[in-house]
Order: sequence, then structure tokens, then C-alpha cells
Amino acid sequence: MADRQNLPETGQDRDQLDFSVRLMEQLVVPTFVIDAECRVIIWNRACERLTGIKASEVIGTREHWRGFYAEPRPCLADLVAQGRTREIDALYVAHDQVGGDVASAQGRRAENWCVMPRMGTRLYLAIDAGPIYDQHGQVVAVVETLRDMTVQMEAQAELERLALRDGLTSVANRRSFDRSLNVEWRRASRESRTLSLLMVDVDYFKLYNDTYGHQGGDECLRRVAGAMSGVVKRSSDELARYGGEEFAILLPATDLRGAGVVAERIRGAVETLALPHARSQVARHVTVSVGAATMRATVQVEPTQLVGAADQALYCAKEQGRNRVAAVDFSD
Repeated sequence: MADRQNLPETGQDRDQLDFSVRLMEQLVVPTFVIDAECRVIIWNRACERLTGIKASEVIGTREHWRGFYAEPRPCLADLVAQGRTREIDALYVAHDQVGGDVASAQGRRAENWCVMPRMGTRLYLAIDAGPIYDQHGQVVAVVETLRDMTVQMEAQAELERLALRDGLTSVANRRSFDRSLNVEWRRASRESRTLSLLMVDVDYFKLYNDTYGHQGGDECLRRVAGAMSGVVKRSSDELARYGGEEFAILLPATDLRGAGVVAERIRGAVETLALPHARSQVARHVTVSVGAATMRATVQVEPTQLVGAADQALYCAKEQGRNRVAAVDFSD
């Protein structure tokens, strides 16, 4: 569990030092200690359980990274021991300082996803690394403690995912759409690419609700969203419920011709559902109208203009009789 020959002694007698080592070895918190040369001098039982690596495999070596990563890279304790704390930002998902302005003396905190090769699992670990100094102020060891935060992070990620989902249809919500539109617009601007958008509206949906009730209307929207999801398959595309019975489909790196193909597939997929709509004025079943717009993104143009263009195309589709696709091209 520990290499006592290399343990620093800073004026404490050997009995006190041995007690401290035994105490650290028995801690329920996964803990390891490295010396100033980044060799492991303590690797406690909790750390063995966390990593699947026995103390005998790492004591006296610089191989402690094997417990957490598939390839060699410094652990937080290494960066603190070597004064390389500027590298923390590039290596860890999140980090902060301990002790404010005296962070270099008090240590560092960080968080990271670790692949845990020996355990065959991926964990999100909260890490604290604190230096130990001798009477001359020189670092003689660094203590690193670890906490498994995987359950909390997965729960947080699920909450964030749900916050971007529409509760009724399970497709992306308006918040998610607005975020994706801004991200994709900036990307398209940098790469001088086109971006296409489809706005989809369920024809005569108010009359559908009046006829079949709000529960029937909700089920209709779920079925329509499911049909569209079967068409929108590229990972870069996003189908979102824009509001009420209106949906938006963002199609990065897609010209108007490609957008028109997707739009027609969307219209056909909904028609294939053959959901009865007794009061529709265009068919005896549920249909959709689709407006397609394409723009070449630039920093001088706001992404909301693409939304306005797709809305204009959707209005044209309705004016032309519904259950159809209309398109406008602003990519030149």
C-alpha cells in the first residue's frame, strides 16, 4: 500500500508517520500519493477498488495514469508536483483553485471523464490534488483524492436532455432549435456553406382538435412527429416542435434541391399515416404543408432571416392549396 522508504519525513517521528500512512491506507476515499518525482508512494485500498489496480503494481512507478486513462498522460497530482498547472485547462472538463489567491500552495480541484481501462468502464471523477511541503517550502509529495460523480453527472445530463425535448412529441423543443440554429449558422458562416430550413404545419389542425378533442390532437401530433423522425435521419439534422402544430427541420450543408427532396418525403410520410380528418378541406386524412428555404450563411445576416424565409415559403404552400411543398432560395 505504501513505500515507506520514500515517504517524506518533516520533523515528525517515525511512529506518527507510520500512523498517518496507515490512516491514509484505510480511508474510504480513493487516495494516492506521489513524491516530487511523480513516483507513487501510497495507493490505498479504496483506490485499488476504484481502479482495479493493486498497490504493488504502481508503488515506486510513474504508472498511476494506467488506472484512469488508456494512454499516458499526467494526472492532476503530476501537474501540481511539477508546477504545470497551466496545462489543467486543456486536460480537464472542469477545474478550479483551492484557496483563492494561494492556489499554488493549497492545491487544485478538477473534474474529468476517465476511461478506467482495468475496470472496463467510464467514470466521471472529481479530483483534489494538494501538495505537501518540507520545512524549506519545497514540494515533497502531492496527495490526490478521487470521488466518483458518475451517477450525478448522468442524472444532470438526462435533465439537460429533457430540458431540450418537447414533452408531448419527444422531438427537440424550441429552445433546442434556437440553440442549434445559432450554432449551425456560425459554422456555415465560417465555411461559406448553405443552410436549409423546413417549416411544417399540420393542415387544419384547429378543426382537427375541435372534432377529435385535445387528446386526439395530442396523439395526432405525436404520430406526425414520429413519421417525420423516420425521414430526418442525419445526425446533423434537427427536427423540433416549433410551437403548437408547427415543426421545424434544420438541414445543415443542404441546398434547396436537397431540402425539397426531404420536404416531399416529410409530406408523403405524414400522408401515409392516413390519420382520419373528417373536417379537412384538402383531404380526408391528416396532411401537412411544408415551406423550404435555403440561405448562404454570412456574419452579416441573422439566422432569424432564414426562419422568416421558411415561414414565407410555408405561407405560399398554404395559399396554393395546402398538402404541398413550396420553396424559396436565397443562397446566391
